Amino acid sequence: MAGAARPVVVKVGTTTLCGPGGRPQPARLAAVAAGLAALCRAGRPVVLVTSGAIATGAAEIGRPAAGASMAERQAFAAVGQPLLMREYGRHFAAHGLRTAQVLLTADDLAVRRRYINARNTMAALLRRRIVPIVNENDTVATEEIRIGDNDTLSAQVAILVGAELLIILSDVDGLYTTDPHRDRTARRIPEVHMIAPEVERLARRSLSRLGTGGMQTKIAAARAATAAGCTVVITDGRRPRVLERIAAGERLGTWFLPAARAVSGRKRWLVAGGRVRGRLFIDEGAARALREGGRSLLPSGVRAVEGAFGAGDLVAVVDPDGREVGRGIAAHDRRTLELMKGHRTSEVAHLAAGRAEVIHRDNLVLSS
Repeated sequence: MAGAARPVVVKVGTTTLCGPGGRPQPARLAAVAAGLAALCRAGRPVVLVTSGAIATGAAEIGRPAAGASMAERQAFAAVGQPLLMREYGRHFAAHGLRTAQVLLTADDLAVRRRYINARNTMAALLRRRIVPIVNENDTVATEEIRIGDNDTLSAQVAILVGAELLIILSDVDGLYTTDPHRDRTARRIPEVHMIAPEVERLARRSLSRLGTGGMQTKIAAARAATAAGCTVVITDGRRPRVLERIAAGERLGTWFLPAARAVSGRKRWLVAGGRVRGRLFIDEGAARALREGGRSLLPSGVRAVEGAFGAGDLVAVVDPDGREVGRGIAAHDRRTLELMKGHRTSEVAHLAAGRAEVIHRDNLVLSS
């Protein structure tokens, strides 16, 4: 995204924003607005990804959000979203900042044309020092087109705007060796250079009563954002002046460092919004070749195929340990790949129609 300073994306969770009754707390709204205003004064474009619309609407109606049906949650969001935006607008206005509501669905990020439109809209807002306040469009999203949680959405938005930093404000101060809600001896991990399987094993579902995400979704968000060259911070959003302190260089929470080979251009879109239609399970040799970089996935390394997908659909590539190696555009449909898997390219040339690769290296994005 054009401009000398790359944006900062801040995600605030429901448990950080709302009190026990589900309503946003004025002091917390004020703290978020003050922190983002400080970043703006320092010349940093800012984007806010906020949760809380469903909880706000449920509290306004007087019904519990937990256990509600999809239609009820959509109704809660329809009531809560304008109330939440009104409060944000009031608190940001106190710092001389204007806000804009941006509601997204998975299709807005998965369809290339709509992705570019969303990126251009965000760029126009940021050029005018207007703070985009982003949420999933819960009032229309169905199970098929839902992003699912705002941790994932925040990573997708960070990639969309080319952010340098994504700050996820949570009810826990980063990644711990065990669940700090249950284990008083848990130790915080200050820095993560690579999201290896042992890091993923540390993630546990949170004990949050209002939120939809846990540490697992935050780790997944960090994986996506760091692959695109964005640093990710997970920290306690209830800490006083947390955004101002991070902006000043204080290393709060857990910092996930960006990948050495950050993707750009069309590959950023694959990381941000592509909807995975299937999975390819590969052997260790193929996984090693892909991680070394610059290689295409060949049929000889594929051991199993899962999902209903066609040529041109996005698929995940999984190693023998069950870890995602990367994602890419399948050159062939599932039926063809079932026939090609495990064979040398010369043996399946008659099936390949001139495309020997399962996924060409130009259409493959490796995980961090």
